[in-house]
Amino acid sequence: MVCHSRKGKKLTTVHAKGKTLAVIPKSAERGADAAARALEAVLTSLEDSKAEDIVTIDIAGKSALGDYMVVVSGRSNRHVLAIADHLLTDLKDEGFGTARVEGQEGGDWILIDTGDIIVHVFRPEIREFYNIEKMWAAPDMDEETRH
Repeated sequence: MVCHSRKGKKLTTVHAKGKTLAVIPKSAERGADAAARALEAVLTSLEDSKAEDIVTIDIAGKSALGDYMVVVSGRSNRHVLAIADHLLTDLKDEGFGTARVEGQEGGDWILIDTGDIIVHVFRPEIREFYNIEKMWAAPDMDEETRH
């Protein structure tokens, strides 16, 4: 087996049945840079789709779920579905891969998980009922001062 690990160079791996060529990316985005770039792509897509009441919550360090949570509203079931569909297409086109999606059946509440960012797309009355922003805006126990 022969491997060369220089960035951007082709690797040749010899197996019993032949050769396999692979390319190592020149620079892998990691951490905060990747999350910030993904957040920018998400917000641009949401604005293009005319999503309403866009709220971004920084959850880095507060949750292992991701770095950001974005909560938006669509005017109707159809608008919620269109926002989600547009966002999924834009994320894929921007090279972020395929996100996990829940709730596309009804169009009341769709959750899109990119890994770094969790996007909730709601109809207004469903958003008001669950009030996710208030739950995540609660103060951390560590930050409270007790005397």
